[in-house]
Amino acid sequence: MRALRLYAIVALALPICSCHHEEPKPYGAVPTEAQMEWQRMETNMFCHFGPNTFTGEEWGDGGEDEDLFYPEELDCRQWVAVATAAGMKGIIITAKHHDGFCLWPSHESDHTVRESHWQRGSGDVLRELSEACREGGLKFGIYVSPWDRNAPNYGTPEYNQTFARTLHEVLGDYGEVFEQWFDGANGEGPNGRRQEYDWTLFNSTVSSLQPQAVVFSDVGPGCRWIGNERGEAGRTCWSTLNPDGFEPGRGPAEKTLNEGEEGGSRWIPGEADVSIRPSWFYKDSEHPKSVAELVEIYFTSVGRNAVLLLNVPPDKRGLIAAEDSARLMEWRAELDKIFSRNLCEGATAKADSRWGKQYDIAGALDDDEATCWVAKKGSKGGVVTLTLPEPRRFNLIMLQEEIGLGQRVAEFTIEVEDDEGNWHEIAHETTIGYKRIVPVPDTKSRRIKIRITRSLAEPTLKQVGLFYSDQ
Repeated sequence: MRALRLYAIVALALPICSCHHEEPKPYGAVPTEAQMEWQRMETNMFCHFGPNTFTGEEWGDGGEDEDLFYPEELDCRQWVAVATAAGMKGIIITAKHHDGFCLWPSHESDHTVRESHWQRGSGDVLRELSEACREGGLKFGIYVSPWDRNAPNYGTPEYNQTFARTLHEVLGDYGEVFEQWFDGANGEGPNGRRQEYDWTLFNSTVSSLQPQAVVFSDVGPGCRWIGNERGEAGRTCWSTLNPDGFEPGRGPAEKTLNEGEEGGSRWIPGEADVSIRPSWFYKDSEHPKSVAELVEIYFTSVGRNAVLLLNVPPDKRGLIAAEDSARLMEWRAELDKIFSRNLCEGATAKADSRWGKQYDIAGALDDDEATCWVAKKGSKGGVVTLTLPEPRRFNLIMLQEEIGLGQRVAEFTIEVEDDEGNWHEIAHETTIGYKRIVPVPDTKSRRIKIRITRSLAEPTLKQVGLFYSDQ
């Protein structure tokens, strides 16, 4: 009888004990849920629009006649339709550029759409775009330049309060904002003075009004400038950075912005901004980049662990030009052609270790967002071998880490097996992050080996893909 009671106690305890397996712990700085969602967007549209659209200038001086701004065919639903068809997930508008002109009737300025004859002074570009984005299922973002070449109190302590009230208008009156874009430019105002920006005030204003918004600047805190305007992240690109001692306009060296910092104290991923045309504002004399150039930009931005912010400037009518729209559709068609079929389809995979059955390498070959591979506890490297049903031709390899556990992989190689069973290295790279697309020579093979040679903690893989591009 005593033996039976003991057996019953053990039987009851087994299900409880089996649930207490140790889970992988996050390593270092990790993204917030808002940053995770932002990274998954991958590509967004930037719209530089304002008086410069009509003057042909890139930086207005703040003395423009407000009546110059007259986009008589403005249709923000057309912008949204173009962005959506191009695969964009959000639009960021230059609500106020350095000239100080406000695309909404601001109470903090006399240099706004209210002073223009456009729509008899009752126009509001932010209202029209925010509503069009909500209707079209896109996220809405705002660029506001703290440099103001029109504001008479620029360069004084009072201006910081003026700018904070300006932020209250754009962040409080137009619905949810997914990204607040801060330009770090800091030049003279109309009084010849430069401003000491109160970034603590500005950032706290954003967080109080739009707590989910990812704040862009040279050093975040939500995401960082990638260090150039070519849409090119570094081949090494960490999402972590040490921002202490820096601020917008006074950021780290270009190389640091471009590559991030291994083991950085904060999760501040890179955003790669670039214009589809040579200039940021629309000019009749300019033309969009080629499909091949745009595809390459995708590989060097999204494919290097950054988010791509592609500027597509509306023209003087207030529309995305037909030439730009057509190029975007060609670009999207080419990306769909490349990535519509993962050549890992039907493949099997084997890893030299795993954290446990629930973190098997099979999780990197399915479409389930909740699954991933994690190497066994204590590992600082690992080897994953893919076996395809037959030899297949590819020249792009896509890898994704489970960044919810932190960015870990610091160095890896790719090897392929030839017909004689010999292995050859075809790539030697560093970071992976949210997404890494590695161009390799045209290769035909049945077996591929991903050898992670250095990792800050147990390496993870959320997704593995093989693709082919004829670009």
